[in-house]
Amino acid sequence: MAIAPPYRIALNGYGRIGRCVLRALYERGGSAGLSVVALNDLADMASVEYLTRFDSTHGRFPGEVSVSDGCLHIDGDCVQVLRQATPEGVDWRALGIDLVLECSGAYHSRSDAQRFIDAGAPRVLFSQPMASEADIDATIVYGVNQSSLSGSEKLVSNASCTTNCGVPLLKLLHESVGLEYVSITTIHSAMNDQPVLDAYHHEDLRRTRSAFNSVIPVSTGLARGIERLLPELTGRIQAKAVRVPTLNVSCLDITLQTSRDTNAQEINRVLREAAESGPLKGLLAYTELPHASCDFNHDPHSAIVDGSQTRVSGPRLVNLLAWFDNEWGFANRMLDVAEHFLRVAEPNTRKD
Repeated sequence: MAIAPPYRIALNGYGRIGRCVLRALYERGGSAGLSVVALNDLADMASVEYLTRFDSTHGRFPGEVSVSDGCLHIDGDCVQVLRQATPEGVDWRALGIDLVLECSGAYHSRSDAQRFIDAGAPRVLFSQPMASEADIDATIVYGVNQSSLSGSEKLVSNASCTTNCGVPLLKLLHESVGLEYVSITTIHSAMNDQPVLDAYHHEDLRRTRSAFNSVIPVSTGLARGIERLLPELTGRIQAKAVRVPTLNVSCLDITLQTSRDTNAQEINRVLREAAESGPLKGLLAYTELPHASCDFNHDPHSAIVDGSQTRVSGPRLVNLLAWFDNEWGFANRMLDVAEHFLRVAEPNTRKD
């Protein structure tokens, strides 16, 4: 017998993604019975309350927020706040949880991931790609391969925001027109691994430069991440990334060499139909309006294709532009994967 809702989840790490996950859960009305019962972060209670109530990117929290007695109270719900620096510092079993959402981004190997299981967590969903396929039981991009989960997995990755944007598009187009080669440039908003002013901040010297003074090339594992999900494209994908001085919303500039002749009208038709009535409805959106990036702040889709920017050079060289809210879209996919993961999970040993 599978686990029955309400599913009890805990957040490890309460930064940009952790807070967006909690907020998205409440804005969605409690996605299929998911309930956050605990969060673990080193921040003090005053900061936890304040950063939950007020957000420079997504605005004020739409519910009632307060703290008392070691809990973050949201619309009458009590979320126990823990302040432990390691997975072993939390008695996950005593919390009676079904799933830890690891949102700190600090764990990338199987040995580190296993520490949560050894400390009593029944299963963990990571908000970052792991170092290799051997470090995780499954990497899931919702809308593409969530049905591959058998229920026996303990350690699952939600991939990255860029992978969640790109993989559904590439899979769709590979099935419709065929893909020979892919080149992607990620144009990504600034992140916490960059300083506001030049500072000794990162081993990548470019990331020592001010986030809000330059467009900055950075390394990316996007090609490797896509190949894990679409192995038929292995060796045929290249990717690079630049960070730009904006708070939120990013895009993928995707260049494709197709397997057969095509045109912009066909490419846009395939993408529009998939967004409006296909299996990616709700995950993929399509527009031809004259948008700027800020128009997609707080947009829950994994990708929004701007059809006005589709170009085809010759019969087989295609260029696309796909927007994505790198915080909000990804947080919503974490909730989708968490719900699916728990619905198919084997019985756990939780004692209510």
